[in-house]
Amino acid sequence: MRIGVPDPMVSDERPWLTGGRVYTQIADRLRAQVAAGRYPPGSSLPSEARLCAEFRVARNTVRRGLAILEQEGLIVTVPSKGRVVKDPSADTAYRYQVIASELRAQIEQGELAAGAVLPSEKELRQRYEASRATVRRALGVLESEGVVVVEHGRGRFVRH
Repeated sequence: MRIGVPDPMVSDERPWLTGGRVYTQIADRLRAQVAAGRYPPGSSLPSEARLCAEFRVARNTVRRGLAILEQEGLIVTVPSKGRVVKDPSADTAYRYQVIASELRAQIEQGELAAGAVLPSEKELRQRYEASRATVRRALGVLESEGVVVVEHGRGRFVRH
């Protein structure tokens, strides 16, 4: 480091983390930076590698700190964008969650009665303009919740 030139790898505020549970300190600092407007809603946080360099910790420590913020609902992981500060006014649900939610609502409202066969994967792909993997993931959510049962060779049915 040259004199008078700041090291870009060191954070401006309290760069050293010490003591136990360093990952909670990382979460606290990032939470404070979001609150201060450094990372406004909809903006991406720095990469894990950048945060490791900034806080001088291992990647797993950074991941644990980010996991806290994700559990709190402050940030979300968006494929190909990384971790993004959640915008309360924006819909950040994944497509499969939207599909599962709409099918669940149809079941709860009686549009799909107990014992009724669900639309095929092909029909759902066309209706929602989604990939096969996305539709299967939505159906998997409903299966894991016990709302839908699979009868191999026959299809998926609303649980009695």
